[in-house]
Amino acid sequence: MAFDKIARRARIKTSIRTRLRGTTARPRLTVFRSNSEIYAQVIDDEQGRTLVSAGSLKDASAHKAAGTEQAKLIGKAIAEKAKAAGIEQVVFDRNGYLYHGRVKALADAAREAGLNF
Repeated sequence: MAFDKIARRARIKTSIRTRLRGTTARPRLTVFRSNSEIYAQVIDDEQGRTLVSAGSLKDASAHKAAGTEQAKLIGKAIAEKAKAAGIEQVVFDRNGYLYHGRVKALADAAREAGLNF
C-alpha cells in the first residue's frame, strides 16, 4: 500500500510540474511535508535557485506546534521572508499532496500574510 501511495504522489507531482514553472518575476512556492514537519521554498526555476525557505525544524515556535497550526506558522514565515526579498507574487506548487489539511493551512496563511497566488 505504501508503495502505491508513493507512486501516486510521484505521478501527480510530475503532472503538476509539467504545467508549473517558476520565473524570476513569479517564482514557485513549493511545499514538502513529512509526518511531523513541514517545509516551504520559493524557487526561481529559470536560474535554478532557492530564493527563500522556511521549515518547522528551523523555526523554534513552529517546531513546538503540530499539525495545521505548525503549517500556519510556516506559511506566515515564508510570506514574510518572501516579501522582505521583494517577492509579491508566486505560483503555488502543492508537490503532489492533496490541497487539504496542512498544505491548505500553509497556503492560506501565506495569502493572509500578503503573498499573491
